[in-house]
Amino acid sequence: MEILRFAPSPNGWLHLGHAYSALFTSEMAKRLGGRFLLRIEDIDVGRCRPEYEQAIYEDLHWLGLIWEEPVRRQSEHFSEYERHLKRLREMGLVYPCFATRKEIQDAIAASGIPPRNWPADPDGAPLYPGIYKDIPRERLNRLMWEGRTYAWRLDMEKAKAEAERINGGPITFTEEGESARGDTGTLPIEPELFGDVVIARKDVPTSYHLSVTVDDSLQGVTLVTRGQDLFPATYIHRILQVLLGFPEPRYHHHGLIRDAAGRRLSKSAKDMGLRELRAAGETPAGIRRMVGL
Repeated sequence: MEILRFAPSPNGWLHLGHAYSALFTSEMAKRLGGRFLLRIEDIDVGRCRPEYEQAIYEDLHWLGLIWEEPVRRQSEHFSEYERHLKRLREMGLVYPCFATRKEIQDAIAASGIPPRNWPADPDGAPLYPGIYKDIPRERLNRLMWEGRTYAWRLDMEKAKAEAERINGGPITFTEEGESARGDTGTLPIEPELFGDVVIARKDVPTSYHLSVTVDDSLQGVTLVTRGQDLFPATYIHRILQVLLGFPEPRYHHHGLIRDAAGRRLSKSAKDMGLRELRAAGETPAGIRRMVGL
């Protein structure tokens, strides 16, 4: 049986983009005769709020969605993510990085390459310049002893090589929707575009990439539906799936809801939420019309 999920983060109010994604996934599950799960991705303990989580349930119920209980809340499963992080550490595929944002900026400036020409990952962040990669063990131990804050980065070159060895060749994924470029079908991954991506932190033993990969496996998700903005993240998730021995789901990246100027909606831009639309007298049927469903 097909298993699909909608996985919002309770760090703001849901907007029309979330409504579209939730409705899209629920409708897809119905068409496939599958199960629809709701997962709360609340690993960002500094920004996630109980009131936002409660609003998620209220908004989705108002839209007429029904999901299976209990709802998986990521903040309740840090020990599981830490266990898989330990596996990656034992494989020698992650390393602690003590770099601050300023250190990264300074390293890029010192490279002689203009910051505007420094390579960026698909999310627009500058690629990590490798400041703390392959540092001597003595210095690493000293930094650990000092209690410095650090992040665990995936050594992408090593990780890709090991994943391809395990896989017996290049890694691909099955896209049933399409990327922003219009790609569909069996597609190659390009994880090197992200460089040595952060997989976990000292105080939170996971990241979006690790937790979503672990959860999709544990919950038996067979078809991942999400916005086209997350299409490149699939490169990282497929690497982790192979390394950790997880099954491979299929993917369907759907289009994004945009404003009149073509900008995609976001929480950070404080776009009008479903709560405001409800308060203004909008109906669930009206929301469906607004998002084209």
